[in-house]
This record gives sequence, C-alpha cells and structure tokens, in this order.
Amino acid sequence: MQEDQLVKELRNQSDDAFRYLVDSFKNKVFNTCLNFVQNKQDSEDLTQDVFIEVHRSIMKFRGESSLSTWIYKIAVNKSLEHIRKQRRKKRFGFLVELTGFGKSAEADESVTFDHPGVELENKERAEILFQAIGNLTEQQRTAFTLYEIEGLSYKEISSIMETSLSSVESLIFRAKQNLRKQLHDLYETQAL
Repeated sequence: MQEDQLVKELRNQSDDAFRYLVDSFKNKVFNTCLNFVQNKQDSEDLTQDVFIEVHRSIMKFRGESSLSTWIYKIAVNKSLEHIRKQRRKKRFGFLVELTGFGKSAEADESVTFDHPGVELENKERAEILFQAIGNLTEQQRTAFTLYEIEGLSYKEISSIMETSLSSVESLIFRAKQNLRKQLHDLYETQAL
C-alpha cells in the first residue's frame, strides 16, 4: 500500500489500514524500543504505546517526513520518556531508603539486560556495551543507537531528532569517542 493511501485510510479510522501499519512496523518499533530500554517486557509495552500514539495522532502527521521516520520519532521519544521515568523512580527509591521512611518496590527492581537477539555467550559483553551506551548523553545515545544499531541514515536521524546533518555527525563521532574511552577504561581496570 502506498504511504499516501495508508495515511488517508488511517485518518478515516480504517481498521484494516491500522492492522497493515502495525504488521508493517511492529518489528522495527519493538527493536528500536528494545535497543533503548534493553528489556523485552518494557519494549513490548512501549511498542503498544507507540501504536496507540500513532492512532491518536495521525491527524497531526503533516507529511514533512516519511511515515516511518515519524513512527521512529515516536518510538524514540516514548523510549526516552520511559528511561527518564525509570531514573526518577530509582532516585525516589534511593531517597526513600536513605531517609528510612519505608521501602519502595521500585528500589528493589533491578534492571537486567534482556535482549532476545543476543546469544548467551555474548550477553555479558553486550550488557557492558549497552550499559556504556546508556551512560552517553541522551542526544549522543539517540544518534548512536539510530545509526549503529537501527542502521538509519544521517538524514533520517536528522529528521527524527529535528537537528542538522552536521549535528548528527558530531553526536555520533562524540558518542564513539566516549564509548571507546569508557570501554577502554573498563577493560583496563579489569586487566589489573
């Protein structure tokens, strides 16, 4: 189905068009979310949230970018919101524990690396890499993940992040530098 026709049918609330959209994009959206949040259950929930948002906001889609770029942007934003929310929960849990005013359920939850595409023997290395990616600034992490893991072009990333091509290039370059430093420092301390 052509993108223009799909958007038109989605705006007309066609169930068939929405099913087609979900079938076409569900794996890409799930993988994008998974690469950010690194947890299968959270990624499944976020994938549903993305499609709910697409359904709710299709009238706002202006066609300035492709439909897939718009959907990627929603997936990235939902993933980043989730990460921010998790960090707030951890900080709150820490404060609750520190002040002794009770025990927070969120404080006990430990985030584990749960990526189905990673084989068991590579799981430890992948966990270290994704932890290092998680330590990047939000902008660097987003650009790096979309480029290196999702395989998007600089132009697509520029559109998703609403920034210039040169900014995307700079973000990816700095992300790679920071990852090299983090991983080098980590492996050097383990060798001691």
